Amino acid sequence: MKYRVSISISRSFEAVLGMTEGITIFGRKLRFPGLRTGRICSATFPLAAPLLTIVTVLLMPAVTCAQQTAAGAPPDVRYTISVNVEEVVLHATVRNRKGTPVAGLGKRNFQLFEDRVPQSIKHFGHEDIPVTVGIVIDNSGSMRPKRAEVIAAALAFAASSNPQDQMFLVNFNERVSFGLPPNMLFTDQPDQLKTAMGTVIADGRTALYDAVAVALEHLKKGNRDKKVLIVVSDGADNASRLAKKQMLAIATQSNAIIYSLGIYEPDDPENRDPQVLSALSKASGGEAYFPESLGDVQPICERIAHEIRNQYTISYIPTNQKPDGTYRTIQLRAASDEGRGLAVTTRAGYVAPLKAATEVKPQARN
Repeated sequence: MKYRVSISISRSFEAVLGMTEGITIFGRKLRFPGLRTGRICSATFPLAAPLLTIVTVLLMPAVTCAQQTAAGAPPDVRYTISVNVEEVVLHATVRNRKGTPVAGLGKRNFQLFEDRVPQSIKHFGHEDIPVTVGIVIDNSGSMRPKRAEVIAAALAFAASSNPQDQMFLVNFNERVSFGLPPNMLFTDQPDQLKTAMGTVIADGRTALYDAVAVALEHLKKGNRDKKVLIVVSDGADNASRLAKKQMLAIATQSNAIIYSLGIYEPDDPENRDPQVLSALSKASGGEAYFPESLGDVQPICERIAHEIRNQYTISYIPTNQKPDGTYRTIQLRAASDEGRGLAVTTRAGYVAPLKAATEVKPQARN
């Protein structure tokens, strides 16, 4: 889920922006043709909460420049930057009663609600777009006899993905580490993932919560519009520094779609926590799977790759624009042209930003 953000600049700031080609926010270049007071541009970004700080930091050099070159400017001029959260973006999977993904639907087939209030769909699309995806694999001691099947499944997922996907690997036992070399944030080569997976020895305990948090943070470094995590684990967390509640809060505030695979031993009912994987996936608009055998893991991963490439993208402008930091529930419904109900999987909700404006006051210069 993302927010479309508009930036408004006061009249006294026009000269500053006129000296620049633009600014870069979250890797997206914003330019300022035809400058005028008021709204000058808009773009889509993940999570508006940290955006205000970033906008302020990026524009501080321009403020300094203006202080040095704008002759006659009043020493106490205030430069006001207002950030307006306008649009929420969702990715949705639609299935029929048999569980088969449904293609060919249009905007007319969907109904959207936020906190039970109907919302108007602004943008609608159904296309295969590249994603940033993290594969998070449990390498605790209990995973040792399952590693061959899990690696094969992860590679099958990579082979079935969009060739332009950005992929990375997170390995964890009681410690969390990245599988790719330190100078490589992402790869689009399955062979590099295979090499990274083959260098790990399964041993130790399970720090699932820490691994998910680390992977969600790394996703932010990708520049694909859609973000996905695939989490594979065979046991309950017993080594994380983070608590379950903290990890779930991070996942809820993220814009990532999280798919979970719980590979549990049937004769070890105490060393499992399917509820946390289910909650993790439900909150993010993904899905949790609990295969009955190791042979089911690879087909599941291939199915996930197929679903990611065939999701609907839907955006809307919430009727509730209050920047109050509350959690907003989302309900998306779909029906065929014949009126038959369809199952929709998407994010359960989002956390509204706390503020919609900030202010930068430059120091007076003699």
